[in-house]
Amino acid sequence: MDSRKLRVAPMMDWTDRHCRYFLRQVNSRARLYTEMITTGALIHGDVPRHLAFSEEEHPVALQLGGSEADELARCAVIGARYGYDEINLNIGCPSERVQKGAFGACLMAEPSLVADCVRAIRDRVNIPVTVKHRIGIDAIQDYEFLRRFVATVSEAGCRTFIVHARNAILKGLSPKENREVPPLKYDYVHRLKRDFPQLEIVINGGIASHEQIESHLQQVDGVMLGRAAYHDPWLLAEPGLTRAGVVRRMVDYCFLQQQKKVPLRSITRHMLGLYHGERRARLWRRMLCDPERLERNDPRLLLDALEMVEREARMAA
Repeated sequence: MDSRKLRVAPMMDWTDRHCRYFLRQVNSRARLYTEMITTGALIHGDVPRHLAFSEEEHPVALQLGGSEADELARCAVIGARYGYDEINLNIGCPSERVQKGAFGACLMAEPSLVADCVRAIRDRVNIPVTVKHRIGIDAIQDYEFLRRFVATVSEAGCRTFIVHARNAILKGLSPKENREVPPLKYDYVHRLKRDFPQLEIVINGGIASHEQIESHLQQVDGVMLGRAAYHDPWLLAEPGLTRAGVVRRMVDYCFLQQQKKVPLRSITRHMLGLYHGERRARLWRRMLCDPERLERNDPRLLLDALEMVEREARMAA
């Protein structure tokens, strides 16, 4: 499996810089994404807090949420200055909070506006501009709706479309339910690639195994993983890596972050799934969730946890 064809989805409250650094230790080439950052947060908020990241995270994309072309372009320029490798537009989030801001999945109904936003950004930055979206909204089930959206936006110069293979239900379902209830229609995304062979089509939604990844890569250009990669990061692991090696590199990172007053729990919370599916998984999670040890803020907690799980593995062998 070519890890350059893998992407890890932007996930609110999860894919922060510490999560991305950890995932980069597991996979050196998969493309990582920030949490969605609204234009208002960058224009009126603390830009370094939102955008600072480690050089080791590359390739990493900045996902923006907004619907005003000029504001998106301004924020894209800031992102490019910070060194991001891609600007991604969120046209897929179905939450009511996002809808009140008139962006996210509701913008699928306005492909010309999305095209204007893409065009405005491309006029200001030299890095790729991509779009993440759904296959439809509410009761709109026909493939032609999706096809028209992609056709219109691609005319503005977008060459990469990341498609969550479910409809977004804008009223009546929570964001969590929107990730689970609307049926997956992978065939719609596969068909997009056939209809637009010149575009890069990346599939997203419900993919949780190497077998699924390989199957989809026969039909499309890339696969984006979401919660499956977060809860089971070893799904991304490249050949030759060991969990112990990843842990030791993260200890060094934790010591560096300790100097910046970053609480240890802000990093270890993203590492709970490292032993997912292994007999040692529960012990690993218990060690990393020990409130007394976390309160000490000592990165050597990771080494102690590693020693415990490796000892148990030796005893079980």
